[in-house]
Amino acid sequence: MNIKIDEIITITLTLFAIIDILGSLPVIISLKQKNITVEPFKTVIVAGILMIGFLFVGEKLLGFVGLDVQSFAIAGSIVIFIIALEMILGINFFKQDPNNSSGSIVPIAFPILAGSGTLTTLMSMRSVYNTYSIIIAIMLNLVMIYIMLHTTDFIERQLGKNGMLIIRKFFGVILLAIAVKVFKTNF
Repeated sequence: MNIKIDEIITITLTLFAIIDILGSLPVIISLKQKNITVEPFKTVIVAGILMIGFLFVGEKLLGFVGLDVQSFAIAGSIVIFIIALEMILGINFFKQDPNNSSGSIVPIAFPILAGSGTLTTLMSMRSVYNTYSIIIAIMLNLVMIYIMLHTTDFIERQLGKNGMLIIRKFFGVILLAIAVKVFKTNF
């Protein structure tokens, strides 16, 4: 086991930028405002399972169902695009099942946190970095995600209604641009 601290830091920061939990907070808070329950622990566990699972079997799984990484990335970008439109326009495209008031797994764990960008990055990192370093970096990101999810009510109170509206619109545009970039890169 050859673990290098500088490698772990590089991978952690790369994943942090791609996962973009800070940019996702307006989406998460807007879900909570729609009375959708967000369970930080459940979200982190599911996102972690998806990330580590995809690290080991992602390409094989996609190949098994006849998909390539690019098709998966484009599909993820379309979902992110729709979520961004919801944030910018203030309308709901995704209808919540009335029997399920949880948003912890869909759309937060997947595709927002463990989305196509994160999962394809993990698969490509495997060819460059030590697998143990990648797993440690994933765990560090999951801890940061848990803290952020756990403090969303506090953040919302600090920003207020108008502050949240501004941030939601701003990050909606950023999310829209990320979706377009992922689509363009993989098309």
